[in-house]
Amino acid sequence: MFRRGFGGARGNSAQDDAGEQSPGATQTTKTAEKARPAAETAKGRPTPKRSEAERGRRQGITGTPSRSATSGRAGAKASAADQRADRAHRNEAMRRGEQWALPARDRGPVKALARDYIDSRRRLSEYYMYLMIVLVVVLFIRSKSLQAYTEPIALVLILLVVVDAIYLRFRLNKLVRERLPGENTRGLTMYAVFRALQIRRFRVPPPRVQVGDKV
Repeated sequence: MFRRGFGGARGNSAQDDAGEQSPGATQTTKTAEKARPAAETAKGRPTPKRSEAERGRRQGITGTPSRSATSGRAGAKASAADQRADRAHRNEAMRRGEQWALPARDRGPVKALARDYIDSRRRLSEYYMYLMIVLVVVLFIRSKSLQAYTEPIALVLILLVVVDAIYLRFRLNKLVRERLPGENTRGLTMYAVFRALQIRRFRVPPPRVQVGDKV
């Protein structure tokens, strides 16, 4: 009896093993795996629905800012503060006449000498811009008697600027030959003329000498 029972049980288990190893069972298992989506097979979990994914994204946006966003804003504020401090330091260095802080057109000992020479004297060309503003205002006044004097006055101002430019060319070339022999003076006359035409308080770089100082 025991032998029969043992043999029957063994026969059933052998049939099960044979069934598991049969080609039909293997095909059924492979078909079940193919029926599962590829995303589920790779991630080990079902793919969320579109509405659930959108809800998760909305919660991420409306939630508290992440640490990276907070640190990014703090870094931007620190960078802006550094830029303001750098501009202030550069402006101070420009007022002192340090070469590294000056624009390229203002660098060099020849340009520095020309600026000091212009800034140490009151010139008629310094008031040229004021007079031109007055003349422009007069042009808008409908008075033939005033407008009759406008054009001659403008021509006289232009003539005076030309004469002053010639005088500046002579004086600056002589000064450069005496103090900076061998230096190139190309473009120096135009540089000095434009400097002289600017209103003193708006000159860049700012004057480092006072009116009347000996240069």
